[in-house]
Amino acid sequence: MIAPESIAEILGLGASVRTVGELEDAVSAGLPKRALERLSSRLYEDRRVASAYKFKVVPQATWKRRTKRLSVHESEKTERLARVLAAAEYIWDDREQAREWMSKPHRELHGETPLEVARTELGARRVEDLLDKLFYGLPL
Repeated sequence: MIAPESIAEILGLGASVRTVGELEDAVSAGLPKRALERLSSRLYEDRRVASAYKFKVVPQATWKRRTKRLSVHESEKTERLARVLAAAEYIWDDREQAREWMSKPHRELHGETPLEVARTELGARRVEDLLDKLFYGLPL
């Protein structure tokens, strides 16, 4: 399991989140909008692409209406994507390689990218299973 601190770091939550319970509390309260912005920037260097990606998590019209916090549902999606990215960064021990892997289609994911698949809970589980297989050298 990926350390909650790693997920919190990606989301910019700081030292206030050290346990799964604290991460759950933050998600339940609604993550700050900047958490999704930080995640998008971590996934994509190009600011325009990063900005466009956040609208796949929160529709643009909804994003504009949000003042400071995401809804619980949007926060769950944001945390899930950060968790998968944290796992990829752990396995590759390199942000750039993890970012590249997350954005390339994979045959085990029926030709979709891990980022596309991980937008749902079951999809994220598939990506995490694939990452586990890669980490432990299991056959794909």
